[in-house]
Amino acid sequence: MPTLKVNGVELFYKESGRGPETIVFSHGLLMDHTMFEAQRAAFQGHYRVIAYDHRGQGQSGDPQGGRDQAMETLTTDAAALIQALGAAPCHFAGHCMGGFVGMRLAARRPALVRTLTLMNTGSQAEPWPTRLKYGFLARLLRLTGPRPFAGIAMTGLFGKSVRSDPAQRRMLAEWRSAVRLRPRSVANSVIGVMERREVSADELRSIRCPTLIIAGDEDSTQSPGNSERLAASILGAGLVRIPGCGHSSPLEAPQAVVNAMQKLFRAAEAGSSAAG
Repeated sequence: MPTLKVNGVELFYKESGRGPETIVFSHGLLMDHTMFEAQRAAFQGHYRVIAYDHRGQGQSGDPQGGRDQAMETLTTDAAALIQALGAAPCHFAGHCMGGFVGMRLAARRPALVRTLTLMNTGSQAEPWPTRLKYGFLARLLRLTGPRPFAGIAMTGLFGKSVRSDPAQRRMLAEWRSAVRLRPRSVANSVIGVMERREVSADELRSIRCPTLIIAGDEDSTQSPGNSERLAASILGAGLVRIPGCGHSSPLEAPQAVVNAMQKLFRAAEAGSSAAG
């Protein structure tokens, strides 16, 4: 699979499909590009589909020991990747951490983003109690790696309904194994997420591309309330709440995510046709 050197780092990406428009998927913390495989399968018949790994995560490079995982750096990475692959303007879809990147891209580099899908994410900075808690966890991760904390991570990543569903056991086992095998340097990604700055109200109001916000009703990591506030802050944004879904909507409710994105794309196309 290919990598591309941008912004001083080798970023891994997977590309499939063909079409006049490109979808770019950006994953969440502790995940990787494979979390969007169901969406890739659904869209690659009509779109060029790219999913990439953030620096220091998945199969991407880890420059400087992964010390620079700030959201501003990841946003610069994403912009450079989109431009280098000739994907602009793309349909950018970000989950959690990828959503933090997507908001910044749409606000600051609008020419790169045709539509914006934000899954299980929010615009606010982390509260201080959470930052302190996860700062301590990051120090432990550097010592032990994530293996001892995989159970806690799974509770945050997946909703109760999915965790108790026998039909989801294989998927959950695969992701538990993946989380356990993450390197100790993933602590730097945790710190990058915890120390991110709030996306300001002015920046959110500046987003003008068609925007979809997806929330899981059982999301304990980014509550549905965060999604509701985000939807109220971005002009014309649509909000889809998925019942029985936790933090990882592309994995827990893959078809619901596909359906919502298809509706967004149709609306964007209709808007372009009307404007033309």
